Amino acid sequence: MKRETDLYPPLKAFLEAQGYTVKGEVGAADLVARRGKEDPLIVEMKLRLSLSLYHQAVARMAVSDLVYIAVPKPTGRTGRRALRENVALCRRLSLGFLTVRSDGAVEAQCDPGPYAPRRNVQRRAKLLREFDRLEGDPNDGGATRHGIVTAYRQDALRCARHLAVAGAQKGADVARATGVAKATTLMRDNHYGWFDKVKTGVYALSEKGRRGLADWGDALG
Repeated sequence: MKRETDLYPPLKAFLEAQGYTVKGEVGAADLVARRGKEDPLIVEMKLRLSLSLYHQAVARMAVSDLVYIAVPKPTGRTGRRALRENVALCRRLSLGFLTVRSDGAVEAQCDPGPYAPRRNVQRRAKLLREFDRLEGDPNDGGATRHGIVTAYRQDALRCARHLAVAGAQKGADVARATGVAKATTLMRDNHYGWFDKVKTGVYALSEKGRRGLADWGDALG
């Protein structure tokens, strides 16, 4: 579809099949539909999802509770992900969401109405664990010079800093010295390439680890 007006015929046919009388460009609205004495149904159309589309739709909610946005149906992996995310956003805003396929078929992704999302207890717990484990505020609301500092990286830095001074040590000794309970597992997994295995259970700081300390050393304050 090359123009917003290409969306109108399939949307009109879709709504007329449900008993609505449909007219385009009524007042500031792209499409208005009436069915008996029900509230008017309003659709704002765009060729792609955008903040301005949401602004327009939210403004129409001053006139009716039955407000939809409509766009061509996104395709591909990125498009499908964007579709899921925008359906969730529409539900949060109590907006409806219609998509039009390339063959002209209209699909209702969600309808307007109150939405009470269910709290994800596991994600909440994970967020709070990360908050509690993170020392200080190393990211200042964004990324550091080298990237985002996580609690896991801070633990790796503690282990690396200790090995830089003490030399090769058993994982259990590193855990006791640094307070990183899972030091052995962390050094064995070696996600950043900072550690060299000397022998079973014994690790030393790698050359990459020394560079990591230089780059990330300020992340522990």
